[in-house]
Amino acid sequence: MALFTCWFRARELDANGFVVDFSGLKTLEGQLAGQFDHTFLVNVDDPLLEQWRNLHDQGALDLRVMTNVGMESSAELVWGWASGLLRDRDGGLSGCWKVEARENKRNAASYEASLEWFAQGRP
Repeated sequence: MALFTCWFRARELDANGFVVDFSGLKTLEGQLAGQFDHTFLVNVDDPLLEQWRNLHDQGALDLRVMTNVGMESSAELVWGWASGLLRDRDGGLSGCWKVEARENKRNAASYEASLEWFAQGRP
């Protein structure tokens, strides 16, 4: 099971005094659950991909095929979801600048990127 930590920033606090109102992140929560909760992740170039697809079709596992299932790529994927959601929802007033993906206590990676639209003051 992967755990994700997202770092958010804003130009100013919203009307409730928040950088990001977490109650408005249901879409992101759904994406995370759909991709990572009780699913079987496999690289698109996995030599056993057809067997995994057959097992998925039989209901034996819930398959997700990714370009790269590593923590680094998973962190980048979640960063894209979170930053896109906030850009679209908040009109560029807030953004996600970093995501950490953690597989366990010893294995974690983070992805961080500049938000060009955030720095420019608009989406």
